[in-house]
Amino acid sequence: MTRALSPGTGQRRVLFGALDPDGWTWAGLKAGFWFVAIIMLLGYIPDRAYYFTVNKTLDVGVMVWSPLNLCPGENRGLPCPVPAGAIVPWDLSPNELALPEGRADGAAAQLGKYLLYVGGDNGTAATTTTFVATLDKGNFGRWAAGPALPAARSGAGLVVLNGTAYLVGGSGPDGKPVATVWSLAADPATGALGAWTPVDATLPAARTGASVLAVSDGILVAGGAGADGAPTATVWKSTAAKDGKLGSFADQPSLPLAVSFSSIAFDAGYVWVYGGADAKGAVGAVQRATYGAAPGASGTAAVEGVQRWAVSDAANLPVGRTGASGFTANGTLYLVGGSTGTAPATEVYWAVPTAAGDIAGWKHLDVTDLPAPGLAGASAVVSGSQVFVIGGKTDSGLLATSLRANLAPQSPFLQLGLLGATVPALQLPGEVGQQLGYLSAAGAGTVDFVLLLLIGWGFNHKPQVRAWVDRRRARRSGRAAGRAA
Repeated sequence: MTRALSPGTGQRRVLFGALDPDGWTWAGLKAGFWFVAIIMLLGYIPDRAYYFTVNKTLDVGVMVWSPLNLCPGENRGLPCPVPAGAIVPWDLSPNELALPEGRADGAAAQLGKYLLYVGGDNGTAATTTTFVATLDKGNFGRWAAGPALPAARSGAGLVVLNGTAYLVGGSGPDGKPVATVWSLAADPATGALGAWTPVDATLPAARTGASVLAVSDGILVAGGAGADGAPTATVWKSTAAKDGKLGSFADQPSLPLAVSFSSIAFDAGYVWVYGGADAKGAVGAVQRATYGAAPGASGTAAVEGVQRWAVSDAANLPVGRTGASGFTANGTLYLVGGSTGTAPATEVYWAVPTAAGDIAGWKHLDVTDLPAPGLAGASAVVSGSQVFVIGGKTDSGLLATSLRANLAPQSPFLQLGLLGATVPALQLPGEVGQQLGYLSAAGAGTVDFVLLLLIGWGFNHKPQVRAWVDRRRARRSGRAAGRAA
């Protein structure tokens, strides 16, 4: 005898009839949904609540591409969104912050709280002056006379290593290259600057216009003009001892191209020497070297240094520049102004190398160029999110003024894409904002946790929930019937 099923006991299928409600596929989909839901409620939403409190903007979802972008006016004409590495257009510092006298081919650096501008040409000869200004919150104060050099220098390199400034090489009072190295430090107790002191480790030969770079364990000197005035390809390194004393300069692998007055940068294990002048004039060559311990070297005795140089036409600057203000910041190489070989230039170029040290090309925007006229022989210093370009020469003569640019343009405050959005946030500053952000995250997490508990209770007490829903429906139906009567 065949027994018929009672009415209403047929098995219901889910997802538009595609899946068995008691099958593994439907169970897996439900488990995946609740896994994502729990992460969103207890992780993502509290995280967004915190950053909504402390950030200027908040990203929601995944922003793959945005057709709608709105940027703040502080970016002053930059494309929106801002290309990686772009800087905010330049500002001319007020006359109150000008150097006491016009200078070119001087050397500038930050030493603790001080901004130094050392030596340089005053239009007649090299000078012995050291101008000092105090840095404060992304700006600097008036220049004052600092410790004078033992002798005049221009075209020297200035780096800071382990809290000490080193002035390397340059041209002396007679205009000829020198091999001297001098150091300057601040008193640890008072912060006052001491005097320039000769360093025992002098250069193996005289150099001016060399590219000087502080690395983790010493100082690199690349290229520069020798005693005969011709550009050289030599690369030397002085390794600092544990007590901070510089060791003798030793030979490193030579540059593929002899240059002087080029820019140099170090980032992510690579050294770049770019631009400068060879025997024929300004060049756009970019020379890159890997830097570190020799392959196979290990232990405390392994000494770091330049391993090998490489060149690539694809990485070269679009134009030749010598005497430019080069620097690196946030993994980006910059070249500001410089001379074409016949006249100062205004263009600013930048490149963002890959993790493998490759440069696909240099970028340029008209809005970030220097104000006319062009500028060469200036010195650049990065301090926080600001870069200062100090002194230099134009077609009209030497400058005592400086230029400043912000290296951190603001991101769009509103973006709308297919898979996400960027919206304005509260940006509450300081410790108060941070504490309120923690409270916001904790509040959102607590509310979401209670919500999850209620959902779990409801799934575990379906008859009670269903009866409560039915009572609510009956009450609404009764009120509706009463109003109709």
